[in-house]
Amino acid sequence: MVEEEKNLRVVRCGGSELNFRRAVFSADSKYIFCVSGDFIKVYSTATEECVHILQGHRHLVTGIQLNPNNHLQLYSCSFDGTIKLWDYIDGILIKTFIVGHKLHALFSLACAEDSVFVIINKEKPDIFQLVSVKLPRSSSQEIEAKELSIVLDYINQSPKCIAFGNEGQYVAAVRDFYLSVYFFKKKTTSRFTLSSSRNKKHAKNNFTCVACHPKEDCIATGHKDGKIRLWRNFDDEKKYTYTCLHWHHDLVMDLAFSVTGSSLLSGGRESVLVEWREATEKNKEFLPRLGATIVHISVSPAGDLFCTSHSDNKIIIIHRNLEASAVIQGLVKDSNIFTGLMIDPRTKALVLNGKPGHLQFYSLQSDKQLYNLDIIQQEYINDYGLIQIELTKAAFGCYGNWLATVEQRQEKETELELQMKLWMYNKKTQGFVLNTKINMPHEDHITDLCFCNAEKSENPTLVTASRDGHFKVWILTDDSDIYRKAVGWTCDFVGSYHKYQATNCCFSEDGSLLAVSFEEIVTIWDSETWELKCTFCQRAGKIRHLCFGRLTCSKYLLGATENGILCCWNLLSCALEWSAKLSVGVMEPDPNSENIAVVSQSPVGSDLFVFKPSEPRPLYIQKNISREEVQWGVFVPRDVPESFTSEAYQWLNRSQFYFLTKSQSLLTFSTTSPEEKLTPTSKQLLAEESLPTTPFYFILGKHRQQQQDEKLNKALENELEQLPLTENIPAISELLHTPAHVLPSASFLCSMFVNSLLLSTETKSAEEVPDDADMEEEKESDDSDEENNFTEEVQDTNTTDLGEDIIHQLSKSEEKELRKLRKVDYSWIAAL
Repeated sequence: MVEEEKNLRVVRCGGSELNFRRAVFSADSKYIFCVSGDFIKVYSTATEECVHILQGHRHLVTGIQLNPNNHLQLYSCSFDGTIKLWDYIDGILIKTFIVGHKLHALFSLACAEDSVFVIINKEKPDIFQLVSVKLPRSSSQEIEAKELSIVLDYINQSPKCIAFGNEGQYVAAVRDFYLSVYFFKKKTTSRFTLSSSRNKKHAKNNFTCVACHPKEDCIATGHKDGKIRLWRNFDDEKKYTYTCLHWHHDLVMDLAFSVTGSSLLSGGRESVLVEWREATEKNKEFLPRLGATIVHISVSPAGDLFCTSHSDNKIIIIHRNLEASAVIQGLVKDSNIFTGLMIDPRTKALVLNGKPGHLQFYSLQSDKQLYNLDIIQQEYINDYGLIQIELTKAAFGCYGNWLATVEQRQEKETELELQMKLWMYNKKTQGFVLNTKINMPHEDHITDLCFCNAEKSENPTLVTASRDGHFKVWILTDDSDIYRKAVGWTCDFVGSYHKYQATNCCFSEDGSLLAVSFEEIVTIWDSETWELKCTFCQRAGKIRHLCFGRLTCSKYLLGATENGILCCWNLLSCALEWSAKLSVGVMEPDPNSENIAVVSQSPVGSDLFVFKPSEPRPLYIQKNISREEVQWGVFVPRDVPESFTSEAYQWLNRSQFYFLTKSQSLLTFSTTSPEEKLTPTSKQLLAEESLPTTPFYFILGKHRQQQQDEKLNKALENELEQLPLTENIPAISELLHTPAHVLPSASFLCSMFVNSLLLSTETKSAEEVPDDADMEEEKESDDSDEENNFTEEVQDTNTTDLGEDIIHQLSKSEEKELRKLRKVDYSWIAAL
C-alpha cells in the first residue's frame, strides 16, 4: 500500500527572480551563483546549465558572498535570520549560523577572518543598520551567532548602497542625498551632503548606488540624474573633491570597479554597459542592445569576466573585451501578463507574455526559458511617455499546429489600432511562421478568442469576441494561386445578440456547441449551422468567466459573474443546475478529468476550490493559498501520473495546477517542492551513473551481484551466506563519495582501504574448533580481467554443485597457509 501523503502545500515551482541580488563568480570563473527565491542556483559560465541548487533556507535568500578564506565555499543569508556556509562544488551545507534578525544583505572581507557584515533593520521598519557578525568556531552544524557590533546606522537596505574599499580599510554608504564613510582603523565616520530637491537645479541629486576602488582611496557614486561622481580625499570633510562623469540620461542603476581598479563599469535603463577606462570621460567603451534595464553589475575575482543582471530576469556573462558570451534567462517578469497562462501542446512549455512584444516559452521541468517568439516584430523603444503596441491575447489550436495572437495600441479613445495574426507551426524549422495578418478584425477591443479543438473537427475554426457587440468565426480556406499552394484564414460568420458587448467565448469538448456571453446573458450556438439554440439569463452581473464541463460532465456549462455568483447550467434541460456565492478570479478546467479549479478572492487572500460540475460540493478546499491576488491559473498534464491515495488529492493525479500571483510569483501544489524531489541519494546515484568506465571504475565501482532465479534464491537462502558487496563497505563508500579536499592523506587511508578489498568471511562448524573456518575459492573469469560481476559462496562438503566451479573442503594445512597470506603487511603501498 502506498504510504499516506504529506499535507498538500503551496510551493515555488521555479521562475523565481534571478536578478534580486548581484550574481557572484567563483574564484576560477567557472561558476556563477545567483539567488533564486529560497534557493541559490549554481550555473556553469561555459554551458549556461544549472549545476547545483543549494537549498536549506526557509525564506527568501537576500545575499551571497564567497568565503574569502576558502574560495571553494560560499556564504548566504536570508530573511529566515540565518547565515549558511556551503561547499558549492558538491552542493553540501557545511554550517548554519543563527543570527536571529531578518538579514537583508551580506558582505565578506578577507581582512575580517572570523566575521561577516550584514544589513538588519532595528525597531522601525525603515531604519537599517550595517552590523558586523562574529562567526564562532564550532564542530556542530548549527551555531548561534549573537555577537553583533554596529558599524553604520541609518543606511539604505539595498546592498548596492554599501561598498567596502581599499582592501577593507573603510566602508561607504549612501542614502538619499548623503554619503557616509566609516574608517575601521580610526573608527570615525565622515559625512558628505549634496544639494537636495529643494533646489530645482539639483532636483535629481539622489544617490542610487556606490562602488569603491579596490586599491585606492576613491569612491564612485551613481545618481538619479545619470551622473557618476568620483570622490577623493574624503578622509577630510573639508578638503574632499569629486569629479563628474555623465553619459546616462536616466538614473544609474549600478556601478562596479574592475579587479585592478583600472576601469569603472556602469549601467542603467538604456540597456547599455559602459566601461569608463581610467575613470575618465574620454575613454569610454560601450556594449549596447542588452535587451533590458541593467539592474546589477558583477566582476569575477580573476577579472576575466563581467556579468549584468537585467530587469527581464536575465543574466548576461561578458568577456573582458566587452563581448557577451552566455545568457541565463529566467521567467521574464518585466511586463504585464495580458495573455494569461497557456500550455504549448507540443513542448508542454508554459507560454505567456515575455519581453515587450514577445511570447515566452518556459520549461517548468528544467526551470529555464526555451525560446522567445517575436509577435509584434518591431523595435521596442524604452520611453515612459510613449504608448507601446501591446500583445493582449493569444491561444493555441489544433494540437499546437496554429497560434492566434492579438496586438493593440490605443493613444486616444477614437484611435484604436488592432491586429490579429495567425501563426502556423513549421515542422522543418520547428517554430511558428506567420500565415495570416488581419488588420482591424473588430471595431473595438477583442475580449476573448478560442479555437475549436475537437478531435473530429475537419476544418480549423477560430472564434473572436469583441466589445463592438459581435463575435466572428474564422475558418481556414485554400488560398492557392498559380504561383504557389497556400492556406489562409477568412471570416465565415458574424454573430451578435441585441447589441450587447461580447465578453467570453468557448467551445464544448466535442466542438458541437459554441457558448458566447453577452454581458449578463449566455448564448448557445450550433457550430455547424451557427443557429442560436438557447440563452441563459442570470441577472447577477456581467459574465467574467465561461467554460464547458468535460468527459462525463460535458452536459454542463459554468459561468462566473462580476457580482460574485458561480452558476452551473444543464444543457440538456436548459435550466440552472446550481449556483453558489463565490467571487471567482480564476476558473480553469482540467483537460484530463472532469475537475475544475476556481480561485476566489477574499479580504485575507486567495482560496482554492476544486469541484466537478455535476455537484456543487467541492472535492478539495484550501484557504489562503496566497496573500496576494491570484491573476492566472492553468492545468499542466503530467508526463507520469501521480498515485495519490487520498481522495482529496486525487485531482492532482493526472495534471498539476500552476497559478501566477499579482507580483508574478509562479506557484503550484505539491507535497514536496520540485527541488526536494532530487534528493541527495538520487544526486549521488546520478553522479555514479555518469562515472567513466575506466579500470578503476571496474575495480571500485558498483559491484552488483548477478540476478538469479527467484525460486533458486528461495531454495538456497538457508544454505548460502551472501558476502557483503563492495558498495556496502564503509571504507570504499567514504573514499568514493567524500569530497577529495576534506579527505585524510592517502598514506593514512591506504592500509585500511586495501584490507577492505579482501572480501572474506568465516563460518563456524559445530564439529570443528571455533578457530577453524571453511575457506572459499574465488570464482575467476578466464576470458576477462574485469571483476565487476562476481559471487562467492560458502558451502559445506555435502553441498551440491550449483555452478560450473566445484567448491571443495580445504585441509587444515591449506587453511594455515591462507591465514599467513591474509596477515601480509601492505604498508609498503603507502610509500608509492
